[in-house]
Amino acid sequence: MGSHRPFLQPRSIQEEGVNDKREINGWMMYDWANSAFSTTVVTALLGPYIQALAEAATEPFRLFGTAIQPGAIYPAAVSLSVILQVFFLPLLGTIADYTHLKKRMLLAFAYTGAFATILLFFIRADMPLFGTRGAVAAGSLLFIIANLAFGGAIVFYNSFLPQIASPDKRDDVSSRGWALGYLGGGLLLLLNLGLLVIMEDTALAVRISMASAGVWWMVFTFLYPQRRLVQRAPGHAHPGVNLFAHGVRQILHTFGELWNTYPMTLRYLIAYLVYNDGIQTVIVVAAAFAADELGVPAQTILILVLMIQFVAFGGALLFGKLAKRVGAKRSIMLSLVIWSAIVIYAYLFLNNTVQLFVMGAVLALVLGGSQALSRSLFSQMIPPDHEAEYFGFYEISERGTSWLGTFTFALAVQLTGSQRIAIVSLIVFFVLGLLLLSRVDVRRAITEAGNDPGGVIL
Repeated sequence: MGSHRPFLQPRSIQEEGVNDKREINGWMMYDWANSAFSTTVVTALLGPYIQALAEAATEPFRLFGTAIQPGAIYPAAVSLSVILQVFFLPLLGTIADYTHLKKRMLLAFAYTGAFATILLFFIRADMPLFGTRGAVAAGSLLFIIANLAFGGAIVFYNSFLPQIASPDKRDDVSSRGWALGYLGGGLLLLLNLGLLVIMEDTALAVRISMASAGVWWMVFTFLYPQRRLVQRAPGHAHPGVNLFAHGVRQILHTFGELWNTYPMTLRYLIAYLVYNDGIQTVIVVAAAFAADELGVPAQTILILVLMIQFVAFGGALLFGKLAKRVGAKRSIMLSLVIWSAIVIYAYLFLNNTVQLFVMGAVLALVLGGSQALSRSLFSQMIPPDHEAEYFGFYEISERGTSWLGTFTFALAVQLTGSQRIAIVSLIVFFVLGLLLLSRVDVRRAITEAGNDPGGVIL
């Protein structure tokens, strides 16, 4: 089934090398490689470091003549990088599928992001030629480049999953990859926090830690994905075709295709958009909630983040095993019930640090599992030969509306003055996502995409 797709020849995803252990291990290790960036740089260190630099500047940082508050610079950089991802990721996916440069594009984006991250080492107060304000601008630009490259590489990385693992193996492979990501990211963060404790020069320790994330990303990408991933098919690009123009046409074509030919895949994307926004918002606001409602100090919050990383490793593996028994869809639905219980618990019962860590452990158990199984379930619902293109849409369904949950939380705080009430308002994302997901016919989605549901636990 499926409509005609210009310039592309149909191809089965069942090719030689599927379920090859060496290649699967190489693929999973990219989760290990890139998670160092998201954990050490994005979550833990760069935001406070950029803010401290901006506060130390003798004059305020300005953009187009307007003074920007120090605390707004890093969130603005994050937002700009996300906007760029929303624009570029589907386009990159269509070009990767059309030219079959998927592996090369994965490596190019991974190395670009890693190199930009390493360059953060040179961002410091009174930076030669730049000064402190220039350092803030340079650090923000390097982050935007790194985060855009991170998102691009993830599209190509995810799109390998249907090619390296048969349908019955994907939940397990995706879960183990996600688990390795939590383990790798947590391990480097632990080492970097140790460095922050023993070094007297905190700013230097932060710069070394951020650069170490880039080195980690680059080295493990070279050792595993570069050496083990296989680019299976030759390109189908026609000489003289403008790749940008083709990419834009293909994006428009795919929008229509999702609506007309793959309605269940579209329904799943919408469900994922809703419930994942709730998950991402809980992650973003958890630290502020703990500090404001419970008075938890920053050091304790960092320990909590570390604990979540390591418990999430086990949670991803646990949900991978659960999916073997009841299927990915039912496992995700169970995780959404638990997410709903988490925000209800935070509203009604959360009053001290011990309870916070208990809740954090439960959150960690469902965090990796819900995301890993969402990825593997989507991989069953997309047409062969267009994996990067569809995972481009998958990524923007995650990033393109990532403001909805945070806006809902902020609006609830504004109206009620209470983060405790605001956190329970997020239950609407989990309940609505659960209802939408319950209406996805997985078997129909798989067959509509031209794939074989045999071996997939439905």
